Amino acid sequence: QVQLVESGGGLVQAGGSLRLSCAASGGTNNRLLMGWFRQAPGKEREFVTSIRWSAGYTYYADSVKGRFTISRDNAKNTVYLQMNSLKPEDTAVYYCAADSKVAGIGKTSTEYNYWGQGTQVTVSS
Repeated sequence: QVQLVESGGGLVQAGGSLRLSCAASGGTNNRLLMGWFRQAPGKEREFVTSIRWSAGYTYYADSVKGRFTISRDNAKNTVYLQMNSLKPEDTAVYYCAADSKVAGIGKTSTEYNYWGQGTQVTVSS
């Protein structure tokens, strides 16, 4: 079993920055792939970014490329999402996800078995 706890969400003005954290515990082999997704009201959950825990390979949605950065701290078992140049359209609940897959980018939510509870990010214009 893997437990994921997100933190760091909040209200920020357009152009500002936030850093989300996802603290992972349990099931090291079940979190070889870590991802961030987001879901805005009335919309489907969408892929934001993912990272291969051991190798550090990263992947990004086009909408956040160049503005968001995913990283991980092995010692703290934590994955971070640094979000810069935030836009109102980035407003959503952000979810951390994990899976044991040894291959693939993890761009679809169905590829993940473990999810955090989500953290709200609101960007005002």
